[in-house]
Amino acid sequence: MPARNYRDLFAWQRAMELVELAYRASGHFPKEEVFSLTNQVRRAAVSIPSNIAEGQGRGSDAEFSRFLRIAHGSSREVETQFMIAQRLTYISEQQLAALLELAADVGKLINGLLRAKKG
Repeated sequence: MPARNYRDLFAWQRAMELVELAYRASGHFPKEEVFSLTNQVRRAAVSIPSNIAEGQGRGSDAEFSRFLRIAHGSSREVETQFMIAQRLTYISEQQLAALLELAADVGKLINGLLRAKKG
């Protein structure tokens, strides 16, 4: 049964959790990163559930799939940005592991939605 609302999608729900985690983690970045890495990671994280919601609201499978691919790309962007943050010692290896695990989960859920749209 298709989701009637983007909020019903588990991928969107998990992506919202990733946004919260990204904001919490990036809140501890150095002040000089506010307009660079902090801003970039937050924008990329917010892009994930936003694109899922927008795509679902477009009303066509083709449009939904397009926005899901954008959301998936943003999840990879967030992963990369947090790997950079860990290399710069802004976050711990444990924080990185938690972020990467959640981002991977979101990516798998998005891929599942994409497969469902093709089938």
